[in-house]
Amino acid sequence: MPPLLTSMAITHSRCSPSPLLPRARTSVSAGGLPPFLPKEVDRIKDRQVIELAKRIERIPVKIDSVKKPIMSSCIKPLQQDSKEAVVLVHGFDSSCLEWRYTYPLLEEAGVEAWAVDILGWGFSNLETLPPCNVSTKREHLYQLWASYIKKPMVLVGASLGAAVAVDFAVNYPEAVSKLVFIGACVYTKGTGNMTKLPKFIAYAGVNILKILPLRLYAMKLAFNNVPEGSLLDWTRVGQLHCHLPWWEEATVGFMRSGGYNVVDLIKQVKQKTLIIWGEDDRIVSKEFATKLYNDIEGSVLCLIPNCGHLPHVERPQIVIEQILSFC
Repeated sequence: MPPLLTSMAITHSRCSPSPLLPRARTSVSAGGLPPFLPKEVDRIKDRQVIELAKRIERIPVKIDSVKKPIMSSCIKPLQQDSKEAVVLVHGFDSSCLEWRYTYPLLEEAGVEAWAVDILGWGFSNLETLPPCNVSTKREHLYQLWASYIKKPMVLVGASLGAAVAVDFAVNYPEAVSKLVFIGACVYTKGTGNMTKLPKFIAYAGVNILKILPLRLYAMKLAFNNVPEGSLLDWTRVGQLHCHLPWWEEATVGFMRSGGYNVVDLIKQVKQKTLIIWGEDDRIVSKEFATKLYNDIEGSVLCLIPNCGHLPHVERPQIVIEQILSFC
């Protein structure tokens, strides 16, 4: 993949904006929105979200626990002629639209980029209600990789997506050439007492995640700087997949299964690793960035000033510069 910047020689840096990377184009594509997206997508005003949403498609992925292939949502590259692919994995209870500002920049740089939805979240068709535990999520990602990507990945995981990436890279090292963690949530030991809750209480708890005021509050915590007038729109983007009829069941299933506990796997990571963190992260303290840097031998740490938990949304140009330089 063609880098835009000279590779970094340092292993621990404070990253600042650079004018070298062009802004993503926001031209309107000829196609319309996929019919499987919830009707609430019409409330979203951000043109970059809408343009990326037009690219979402469902592809069949077969896993052992379900008889029929799962029609799995993702954003595919326009061309697949690189020796290596960059695969973007979103965080907890989110979707591939989390990459709305970074994905176009990767494409402009000539990168073969995929944005995939973790099984149980995003916009896949889960009418068959497959198990959405860690092992099934791992198998689903592997089968998607083996069936469609078919080449080494630079696996990029944001927040809980970093735990997905750790779990996957340790179990399938042949599929992952490099790792990039963004605001990594990897030191939480699963979902805790949620595994012991009666089902009706678990459903009540999960339904709270869907409530707009709570989502608005979470957005305020997640970002250091939200552009004026964007808070409600960004919240609707993060909430969109929750309107699918199987979201509740899939999320309860994940929470009651125990969730991700990759603490013991972190030191087993052998791939070259880039760690990106917002210095003002109020969700996962930057102290964990230093811990992760120390736990993964030879890793590179980039701290982004004046930035919160999701740098790929808040500071996409810096994130892409670092990924391209790292790769």
